[in-house]
Amino acid sequence: MQNIEVEIRSFLTEEQYKHFLEYFKQNSEFVNEDYQETYYFDGPQDLRIQKNNFYAKIWLKSGKIHDEQREETEIKFEKEQFSQAEKLFLNLGYKTQIKWFRTRHIFKWQDITVTIDYSKGYGYIIELEKMSDEENKNKDLEYLKNKMTELNIVQTPKEEFDAKYNYYKEHWEELTK
Repeated sequence: MQNIEVEIRSFLTEEQYKHFLEYFKQNSEFVNEDYQETYYFDGPQDLRIQKNNFYAKIWLKSGKIHDEQREETEIKFEKEQFSQAEKLFLNLGYKTQIKWFRTRHIFKWQDITVTIDYSKGYGYIIELEKMSDEENKNKDLEYLKNKMTELNIVQTPKEEFDAKYNYYKEHWEELTK
């Protein structure tokens, strides 16, 4: 079963963001453009809810944020029920830890999902992703790293993502005004 998300990402400059939007519009299948609001809850696991242009979802990711391979469990529902889902988790004692406001462009490039994002207060990011299984996750990770090199993008180190994430986590309310 392909339930392991294998992904690599890199921060982009605004110029790179524009360049790769055009590149993928010309060299891949455009899937869609989406606006997403994602709320992360405190607690022992990576639990989130999201509302986007198409639906809402609850999802849980194993491991730590920015890990390259994580098991993912996802439940989709009507986006109109998003506030009810938030209320449910708040009533269960969870606190909203962080909120993200993101515009995402999604492309299918060969057998990879490519997302090119702008998150308010956080910046520009490109992400290459494949769903995998336990047996193939390391092979798929190497494949994605090779594709990133093919695009001439240096993968941003996990430590840099962690530092920027932690800063955003502490300041997201003022960064997203």
